[in-house]
Amino acid sequence: MNKRKKILKQAKIIRLARKLHRISGISLFVFFFVIGITSILLGWKKDSGGYLLPATAQGSTPHLQNWLSLEELHLIAQNTIRDTLNTEIIPEVDRMEIRKDDGVVKFCFKDSYDGLQLDGATGKVLQYGPRRSDFIENVHDGSILDIIFKTDSGIFKLTYTSILGTALLLFTVTGFWLWYGPKRLKRSKS
Repeated sequence: MNKRKKILKQAKIIRLARKLHRISGISLFVFFFVIGITSILLGWKKDSGGYLLPATAQGSTPHLQNWLSLEELHLIAQNTIRDTLNTEIIPEVDRMEIRKDDGVVKFCFKDSYDGLQLDGATGKVLQYGPRRSDFIENVHDGSILDIIFKTDSGIFKLTYTSILGTALLLFTVTGFWLWYGPKRLKRSKS
């Protein structure tokens, strides 16, 4: 009788794992589909020929002593993007990436997926264009909802990543059990 109880218990665990796996998969299918596609795109962003992420331009010198000040470069970037977008609103810089070896400073702007690359020494515009990979990253991690609903707390991103991360762990455990459980049950029966 003890062997039979053990077999029934194992079968019950397998059924529970299958049910959890199925319900989670059905409930989160769209989200996992989006994460899968955006993961592939993000993996290829640097190899997309500049379509997803503009290639880093080459500035005139990597020697920082020959560069303009960050304040001057910041002002040039704001004025350039304002003039390019034909607006009176001064765009706010979200981040600046200094690529010393390339002699370039990259600018990304808040409320925009535009990117601008300036020569660190001359302030000359080397590249301007959309940073599609930033949008894809926001979709991938759920922060696009924080942007749409203008939440500063990042609550949508936190909730989204927590739910999907937990679901991925659940899929891993239940998927393993759906593979291993029947093998174990078969051994118990013989």
